[in-house]
Amino acid sequence: MSWSWKLARVAGIDVYVHATFLLLIVWVGARHWADEQSVAAVVAGVAFILALFACIVLHEFGHALTARRYGIATRDITLLPIGGVARLERMPEKPSQELRVALAGPAVNVAIAGVLYAWLRVTSGWAAAPEMSVTGGPFLERLMLVNVFIAMFNLLPAFPMDGGRALRAVLATRMEYTRATHHAAALGQAVAFGFGFLGLMGGNPFLVFIAFFVWIGAAQEASMVQMSAALAGIPVRRAMVTDFRTVEPADSLGHVVETLLAGAQKDFPVIDGGRVVGIVLYRDLPGAVASRGRETPAVEIMRRDFQTAHSHDMLESAFKRLQTGDCHTMPVVDDGHLVGLVTMDNMGEFLALQAGLGPHTFRGARRVA
Repeated sequence: MSWSWKLARVAGIDVYVHATFLLLIVWVGARHWADEQSVAAVVAGVAFILALFACIVLHEFGHALTARRYGIATRDITLLPIGGVARLERMPEKPSQELRVALAGPAVNVAIAGVLYAWLRVTSGWAAAPEMSVTGGPFLERLMLVNVFIAMFNLLPAFPMDGGRALRAVLATRMEYTRATHHAAALGQAVAFGFGFLGLMGGNPFLVFIAFFVWIGAAQEASMVQMSAALAGIPVRRAMVTDFRTVEPADSLGHVVETLLAGAQKDFPVIDGGRVVGIVLYRDLPGAVASRGRETPAVEIMRRDFQTAHSHDMLESAFKRLQTGDCHTMPVVDDGHLVGLVTMDNMGEFLALQAGLGPHTFRGARRVA
């Protein structure tokens, strides 16, 4: 994820923090200073936020390590102001496995809350109920309450929360996966509507934000699963772009820009000795040209963390891999040689044209300028 810095590598998984997370730290510190005019209050407020996000990282590791049991790797975990994101390479194929992976995160928060509760009971540090709240009161009690809240919030039966995926997994044991996703997404949007209504009636912008977040998440999940199902059984060669341009490692960024402006292609494979060694992405070009100059060679900004496909691979598999990666252009390589490109955009165009013109329209590879 762009604008992210690597914090550590734990259990073989890179942990990143997004730049916007620092804005949250600054905001929390400023609020505590404005309320109490005390350095101690600022330190305590920031420390609580850091402890909270440590719990969120453990939540994401719950998902990641459970997925690892089923042979599913996690690309990375990123901390954002709204929480954490663990990018799994794919979702489990069996509903029972998806259910365990979905519930593993909230289970970690329940475990943390249980440990904190036991510690407070053993040490007689339990505060009276009126003194406890999420925003005020003793440090450990607040952290326990927040972990309970995180678990409950994530178990809401709505995408993109864990509860939505758990519900989909349960439904998928009784019906086809796409139908299960449709029903789970519909329920999620009903939940979003309820949050939005309560937020507008009560003047609570936080509830309105949650409603928007859940509504979009449910719609995206349903759309992605429907698209994945539509691509099943179709080989990559039927949708890949075969009319494409490439660049060499020594080519200047100015040359890449001129090549981009001459056609409709956005991302460019970098070829060295007949083999793909990287990809220059459109989104990297403006900043690189501005900061490094037009004479900078392409090798200095090309992405090396890309995936490849074979022309006989299924589009469904390629689509899932493109979803999880930072690079949304996938070279199609046969016998070590580049024969085509697959992108998220051209997959969408392929499906739209196939739906409009009939499933047997595209028997060979596409040629796109």
